[in-house]
Amino acid sequence: MSQLKEAILSTVAKGDKAFVPYIMAGDGGLDKVQPTILKLQELGVTAIEVGIPFTDPVADGPTIELAGERALAEGTTLRKVLETLTSFADEISIPLVAMTYLNPILAYGIGEFARDAYAAGIRGVIIPDMPLEECEIVHPALKEAGIDLVQLVSLTSTPERIERLTKMSEGFIYAVTVNGITGARQSFASELDEHFKKLRNYNDTPILAGFGISTPEHVKNFALVCDGVIVGSKIVDSLAKDDWATIEELVKASKLAAVK
Repeated sequence: MSQLKEAILSTVAKGDKAFVPYIMAGDGGLDKVQPTILKLQELGVTAIEVGIPFTDPVADGPTIELAGERALAEGTTLRKVLETLTSFADEISIPLVAMTYLNPILAYGIGEFARDAYAAGIRGVIIPDMPLEECEIVHPALKEAGIDLVQLVSLTSTPERIERLTKMSEGFIYAVTVNGITGARQSFASELDEHFKKLRNYNDTPILAGFGISTPEHVKNFALVCDGVIVGSKIVDSLAKDDWATIEELVKASKLAAVK
């Protein structure tokens, strides 16, 4: 079992639900990465999704897109992010998941990226602009390095595609809870419960809900029907405001979510 999958399942086995915050590496400067990750780790998160800024972020909503622009303005690159993470990797005790687009990986060199990412503490990779049919471009190198390739599974995909994505996803299944880009929302599709039930039919890979989750109530509600949540825009916004109280409330909700 991979380190990422094991971390999620062990959290669920304790009666909690997985909580995975998203941060944009380089937003506010790369010197913020270490204290932010260590603080989140201290709060008891299950894993951390580390966003890599990109010039054409097709899956990102306004909050994360702006954070990416700020990070790019600071000179943030994929290589610099991995170097930063590697510099304190011995202090990180939870899995990191890189959210990056395909071009930076290709420019880096797939094999070199996989090796450097593992050394930096990366145990999972999400590539939102990589078609399912092109996964073999990166999967062999990631697998050899010990890194999971996590798939995004959307409500709008065909049943056949959902089955393929679910069976291929490693570490966890990233269940997209809204139609469209990331960003905080007030409501979600009514068919989500049924969607999660279908995903469970294909394998035992943990299911994490993401996109639009922004309140403790969202965290509790989603965690009742899946194994945990990913919170992006709200975390990014709170970090920009140095609002750790809001982040703590979100994490706390995942600890209470298993109690109906």
